[in-house]
Amino acid sequence: MSTLLLLNGPNLGILGRREPEVYGKATLADIERSVAQEVEGRGWDVVSVQRESEGELIHAIQDNYDSVGAIVNPGALMIAGWSLRDALANYPRPWIEVHLSNVWAREQFRHESVIAPLAGGVIVGMGALGYQLAARALLSLTQE
Repeated sequence: MSTLLLLNGPNLGILGRREPEVYGKATLADIERSVAQEVEGRGWDVVSVQRESEGELIHAIQDNYDSVGAIVNPGALMIAGWSLRDALANYPRPWIEVHLSNVWAREQFRHESVIAPLAGGVIVGMGALGYQLAARALLSLTQE
């Protein structure tokens, strides 16, 4: 069975309770289920990892080099997560960066991602649906 890495950074473990007017009411468990449903037809399992620390996210990437691809919401690490960027630069599979909110409609400091230039694509502002769209993109980008 092939696996898809679903990687979520700091503060995303409290989705549904964290500023629902910005991030929506879907929980991380809701998102995990929707991504799993999106890729089940291909026979993929979802390995979901959410951590508050950059180092633990890097370990998750390195531990999942054999996955078919990844959906990555780095949270605020998009701004200055240079070691996360380096880990993703070495990740041997396609991956999509996702953000629940439209980062360009928010504070100026959120307007640049250090990891986005490495991603196969970036989806922002679509709420939890963005994860499903990323899963669909990976299904298209990945030939097994």
